[in-house]
Amino acid sequence: MNAASQLFALLAAAIHVIVWPLESFLYGHPRVRYLLTGSTADAPEVRLWRFNVGFYNLFLALGLAAGVTALHTGHATTGRALITYVSAFMIAGGITLFVSEPRLWRGALGQAVPPAMVLIADLF
Repeated sequence: MNAASQLFALLAAAIHVIVWPLESFLYGHPRVRYLLTGSTADAPEVRLWRFNVGFYNLFLALGLAAGVTALHTGHATTGRALITYVSAFMIAGGITLFVSEPRLWRGALGQAVPPAMVLIADLF
């Protein structure tokens, strides 16, 4: 993994770390709901789901951070495998989000583009 792919991996991780508290802890605020869904409408029945999804995003971010750490501590094969797998997972999640709800295209792009850039940058 070259420097550009590692930079995109850290960017993708940062985005997922930022989204984690928004979904897990701050979803009750109308501004946060609008940021995430484009609506201020509250749906109390999805709070548990949002809490879980937020932590899911945190775990994905930690996977990329672990991959970059492994690269820099002499475990290149492990680091490359972690970064490639988690990036592909994030891309698939972004595609799934867009297909399931096209009006959330901004979130889908935020989820999928940085990890796609990881894989593209790694090719060059």
